[in-house]
Amino acid sequence: MTQPDPTPPEPAPRPTALSAMRYPVFRKVWFASASSNFGGMIQSVGAAWLMTSIAESADMVALVQASVALPIMLFSLVAGAMADNFDRRRMMLGAQVFMLLVSVALAACAWSGVITPWLLLSFTFLIGCGAAFNAPAWQASVGDMVPRAELPGAVAFNSMGFNIARSVGPAVGGAIVAAAGAAAAFAINAVSYVALIVVLARWRPPPRPRLLPPEALGGAIAAGVRYVAMSPSIRIVLGRAAVFGLGASAAMALMPLVARDLVAGGPMTYGLLLGAFGLGAIAGAMTSTRLRGLLSTEGLVRGACIAFAAAVAIAAVSTVLLLTMAALMLAGAAWVLALSTFNVTVQLSAPRWVVARALSLYQMAAFGGMALGSWLWGFVADHGDVRTALLAAALVMVACALLGLWMPLAKLADLNLDPLSRWKEPATVVPVQPRTGPVVVTIEYIIREQDVLEFLGAMAERRRIRRRDGARNWRVLRDLADPEVWIERYETPTWLEYIRLNSRITHDDATIPEHLRALHRGPGAPRVRRMIERQTSALHTVPESGPSAITEPVTDPTRAS
Repeated sequence: MTQPDPTPPEPAPRPTALSAMRYPVFRKVWFASASSNFGGMIQSVGAAWLMTSIAESADMVALVQASVALPIMLFSLVAGAMADNFDRRRMMLGAQVFMLLVSVALAACAWSGVITPWLLLSFTFLIGCGAAFNAPAWQASVGDMVPRAELPGAVAFNSMGFNIARSVGPAVGGAIVAAAGAAAAFAINAVSYVALIVVLARWRPPPRPRLLPPEALGGAIAAGVRYVAMSPSIRIVLGRAAVFGLGASAAMALMPLVARDLVAGGPMTYGLLLGAFGLGAIAGAMTSTRLRGLLSTEGLVRGACIAFAAAVAIAAVSTVLLLTMAALMLAGAAWVLALSTFNVTVQLSAPRWVVARALSLYQMAAFGGMALGSWLWGFVADHGDVRTALLAAALVMVACALLGLWMPLAKLADLNLDPLSRWKEPATVVPVQPRTGPVVVTIEYIIREQDVLEFLGAMAERRRIRRRDGARNWRVLRDLADPEVWIERYETPTWLEYIRLNSRITHDDATIPEHLRALHRGPGAPRVRRMIERQTSALHTVPESGPSAITEPVTDPTRAS
């Protein structure tokens, strides 16, 4: 009797904008972060409006936004290197406690009436420093809290959480400033950090397995910069994000002046404009999953740039509050769609060992553009008017959309960037320590004449991957006596760095050594020699106990490293 086929397993539920909330850790941290963001928006309203009261210059008002964005540009890379090498929970906890203390000091100075424009900028700069050290650790942790398939929705949901606070916080902040002054807004912001501090203090994530010691800070920073520099898809995101930040910063930096000069309102009007921007951002986050299914990554960003340009242009010419609010709702939706798409593209293009550094470089580009734009549009408004600055920013956003014709964003392919984990540290005859070096590695291939062009094409990609992961002085050599003999040669500063380099090979990277192994026509696998560089003068005082070169045939093509 034929047995019936077993019932096929039900397909995994399709990710949605809300499905990331199924994961308890993400949910708890998200709600606590929303509380902190709510207080941050109240603080932003208080700081911006206080500056309009104590400073006459428009560029000083715009510098409030720049003072928050500038630390992210300056310190994010250091924070990213620390987040990739140390406990991310402790980093976030320390950053939140630091911002709490700064916010208490700011509230005390404002309450006592000793605040000045430059002192206010100093406090907002310090709060920005705390945010700079918190953000890479938090964003890199999202990929550890939810599965890879849920990552786009989780990132968009984070943006939505921030913009829920943006939609409610400014209106509440405007009311608080109008009723009790900016000092009350600063005090409420200080209290808002408590919930996240408690959640982080109680959270006990499983320790990340670490087979190698942490990288030195300088080396970790260099490794992150090198990885991004050798990753074309991430480089394009950084360039586009910088241009987007430059143009988009006008909406936030000049919004107090839009409320005061174009719409003829006060703190409550400013809060309503910020609230409209936040409501639009919520709508953008809620529709992001559906839009990603309908549009390509480039199409989504290009559409967001055009929409933002139109919104800013409308805000520039409008004197009607409701029309300006509608325009800013469109700008808010475009803002979150573009930035969340940039963020997801970076996260899906970088393996876990370097993801925080890649995200920090992305933030430096985006917020560097915002910091420069905040100063630039304030300068234009100060020497011209607010309308001119907004219309110029709209032109920059159009340019950002057109830039996609020359620098299109890569499609979010289903890459497998998990470590391959096949490579094992080889045994050596000469004793080696982690600091032993420099290490010189050669790999010998036998390539037929008709396969040379294909071999060199594969080697071009091999060069990029090797250099991206830490190899130095990479070369490909051809034997003059035997033209079928080709040698790949590279160096690492120490044996430990050689182990790191080979431990960074991902499943997607493995296609290149497999291709090269298929082109190799010699007996067995390509021959690998691992050698330690030695100074000849050292031979007089430090005798070697064995050969200075180690030769080992490799049978697994992924070990031909």
